[in-house]
Amino acid sequence: MSQSLLERDISAMFLWVGLGNPEPAMARQRHNIGFMAIDVIARRHGFSPWRQRFKGHVSEGVIAGHKILALKPMTYMNLSGESVQAAATFFKIPPADITVFHDDLDLAPGKIRVKKGGGAAGHNGLRSMDQHLNTPDYWRVRLGIGHPGEKHRVTGHVLGDFTKPDLDWLLPMLDAVADEAALLAAQKPEDYMTRLALLTKDQKNGL
Repeated sequence: MSQSLLERDISAMFLWVGLGNPEPAMARQRHNIGFMAIDVIARRHGFSPWRQRFKGHVSEGVIAGHKILALKPMTYMNLSGESVQAAATFFKIPPADITVFHDDLDLAPGKIRVKKGGGAAGHNGLRSMDQHLNTPDYWRVRLGIGHPGEKHRVTGHVLGDFTKPDLDWLLPMLDAVADEAALLAAQKPEDYMTRLALLTKDQKNGL
């Protein structure tokens, strides 16, 4: 059986994970913005077709000379760590070389932050990754979806579909996340955030 590009040479590989839920009916939910981001990145940079592996879907590519394994766990959000751990273990990728794209209630819609480590803040996907990787010290690209304002409305907000007005900030944000991915691959998170802020600043409800 032929080996993929990444399996022939797995040195200096990064694992980029998009978090979401696998049901087709959930595809447009705010909780699935991580899936959306990694899909746009893979498409924009000519990654390989998605295939099933590691309890998820994987796609391979190169961004600015850096090998990237993109992963969408198909385990449902609260078991995402099982898929991430399996891929990281197989390719011997340390937590410091893992980046996860996920929804964030604490950021305004369209706002983006990149950081390493930190708490799960009630996010079941991050909590599962922390447990299975035995550390929270991986990179996070926090994609703001806003807070509904009242605690009892959080679940409905997170699991609700993006609305038509949301597309005014969502689509430009996803484009920017993908267009500037070379900075993230080059491990320049501050420059990445700066560029994203510039590209999305004029969008409604954005930065």
